[in-house]
Parts: sequence; C-alpha cells; structure tokens
Amino acid sequence: MVIDSASVATGQRSLGDPDVRYSLWPPLSHGCPQTSSPDVSYPVEVDYDYGRIPTDFLTGQTAFGAGLERWAPLLPPLAAPGLGEGDTPLLEIGEGLYVKDESRNPTWSHKDRLNRVTTSAAVAMGAPGVVVASSGNHGASAAAYAARAGLRCVVLTSPELPPAVAAFLSAYGAVVLPMPTEARWPLAERISDEFGFHPVSNLTPFHTGHSFGAEGYKTVAYEIAAELGVPGAVFVPTGYGELLFGVWKGFIELCRLGLTDRVPRLFSCEPAAGGPLAAALRQGVPATRVTVGATDAYGIDCAVNGYRGVLAVAESDGRALLVDDAEMRAAQAELAAQGMWVELSAAAGLAGLRTLSDAEMVEGPVVCVATSSGFKDTGGFPSALAPLDGSWEPARERLRAAGIGS
Repeated sequence: MVIDSASVATGQRSLGDPDVRYSLWPPLSHGCPQTSSPDVSYPVEVDYDYGRIPTDFLTGQTAFGAGLERWAPLLPPLAAPGLGEGDTPLLEIGEGLYVKDESRNPTWSHKDRLNRVTTSAAVAMGAPGVVVASSGNHGASAAAYAARAGLRCVVLTSPELPPAVAAFLSAYGAVVLPMPTEARWPLAERISDEFGFHPVSNLTPFHTGHSFGAEGYKTVAYEIAAELGVPGAVFVPTGYGELLFGVWKGFIELCRLGLTDRVPRLFSCEPAAGGPLAAALRQGVPATRVTVGATDAYGIDCAVNGYRGVLAVAESDGRALLVDDAEMRAAQAELAAQGMWVELSAAAGLAGLRTLSDAEMVEGPVVCVATSSGFKDTGGFPSALAPLDGSWEPARERLRAAGIGS
C-alpha cells in the first residue's frame, strides 16, 4: 500500500455518531455499518491529527506543491498522480459577489477534486481499476484520473449521455455501459466484487459515497479563504450534497485550527423539480426520497439526499433553496455575460442567490460556486450559422441584427 507521508489522516469516523471510528484503510464504500439502517445511510468522514498542521497552512504553506498538493496534510494520502486540479479562479462579478469557477479544472468540473482523492485510494489499495455510476461530470473525471494512474475504468451511465461527456469517456478509454438509473448502483457493486475494481461513487440507498471523496472538496474552502478570507455565505449547486459538505468541512477545519474565526453560511441550491435535501430539512430527518419532475439540470436532479448536506446547512445556519429551470437559465445567461459559460446545473448557486429578497441578504462577501462547463449540458447548443460570402452588405445586416451600428 502506498502511503503519502504528507497526509496526517488518522482514520475514519461516522457522521451518525462521531464516537464510532474505523481505521483509515480500507476506505468504507457503504457508509457507517454500525449506525446506518435500511431507513438512513450515514456517511463516514476522514479524521486527522490536527495538531501537526503548520500555522502557515493558509498563507505560506506551499512545500508540497500547487493545486491539491498544497493541501496534502489535510487530505487522504495522494497516491495517484494529478492533472493540475484546483487553484481555480475566484472572479468578482459585482460588488462583494464572487464566482468560484470550477469549470477550469482539467475535465471542466469540480469532480476532479474528488476523483484525485478517490483514484488515490484505488492506487493505494492495489485495485486494477475503478467503477463509477454517473451520467455526467463524475464519470468523465473518474475516467481521466484512472487513465492518468494507469487503471481501467468502467462507467455505468445514462443512455442520454451529454456529447461532451461521451467524448471524454471515449478519449480516456473507459468502458461505458449505458443503462437505466436504478440498475447502476447494484451493478457497480457487482463489478467491484467480481473484478476487484474500486468503487468511486455511491453504493447505498441514501447517498453516502466514497468516504475519501468529499475530502477533496474541502480544498474549495481553503482556496476561498486563502484568497478572500471567510465570506458571509457560499451558495452551492446541490445534488447529493458532497460538495456542499466538503466546503463546510473545509471552513470548519480552518476555524478549528485557529486560522479563521468563523464559518460562512452554506446555502444549498437544488432544482425545484426535486429537492430532497430541502425536504429532509423541512421534515427534520437525516435523509429522504422525493419524486423528481422534469428539469434540464440533470447534474443535480437527485431523488435522494445524503446526510452530509443536512449537516452542512444546519450547522452553518444556512438554508436550503429551490430554483427552477427559468431561474437557472437567467443565472446561466448572467454568468455568460461575464465571460463564463457554465452548465445549467452549475448556475444553480447564482440562481439561488438571486431568489433572496433584500431583507434576506447576508453581510460580507458572497461566493457562488459554478461547478462545470456549458459543454456538459445535454442540449441547447446553437445551430450552425449560414456562412457569408465575404461581401459587406450581408455582414452589415448581421451586425445590425445584433444591435451593432445603425
């Protein structure tokens, strides 16, 4: 087993009961076996020897490299090579309003932070490959990091695969198995059992995911804090809630270490067509299931939530927001006008912010996370324009039609 000496990870513990602890290896793929039940699946998280973290962790600690390597002490061991993930830009688009543009990661989404960590677990465990159930960003990212590490990758996905994702998977040599959604998780587990492939996505009825995965998302919080300080709030596009939890945990750790003095409010932003996290918070339960209606935000249209998201919103005095497709499209257009073309799901964070009334606005800077590129959408691409013959009059007519000239 490959162990990264930079990491101070010590073990795993249940989010259902923090007193229930496990060794660091192997990473638990079914949540906490002691506290989970058929009615709820409690994830586990990674614990660390926080006393070994240097005091310049945020401001000057660069001995381990750039990107995720910079934060290696507070990550599980990074046994797999990276692709330059992390260090994404934080762009100001209005007074005190910033966008963390995760589309700048190697496969154009935030999932690269997760897959650097989960693929590292596969390498450390000596697995011959990884298996992932995903209809989009997660599968594309897992395939890239598996290829980089010299591992095989099997992706169980939707028949309606976005063209850009299909291109990624083909380029990286992944084995792609399109199938109905409900069949993916059982088959992922069977492939793991039969072939020894390391599962890097969820295997439980109520989402727990890979125990190491959300740790990669903490680096979003570290980067925001290092560049901006602690914002008043962070608005996060939310499906199962792993990114939401990772951002919250990152800020919690910085507070614990005395490097910051507070944690921002976390706002989950889910499609109004579903919204299981919002439903779980309304019902006062750790997880629930909802019926998902029609939405083009396929990346976050989840029928179930995970307990991680409940913790992040409740413990940060945050809120669960619901946004419809029209609100996400307006936010998508607003970001495009600022030079950022993002997937519809990725615009949910800004859409959530725009639903707040003036009375609900938070003090201090606000950060909206934009999770992925517009190339990842399933459709809506413009048709090819008719070519011009190069003469002036047709060109001028096109310009006039666009509001240029008189």
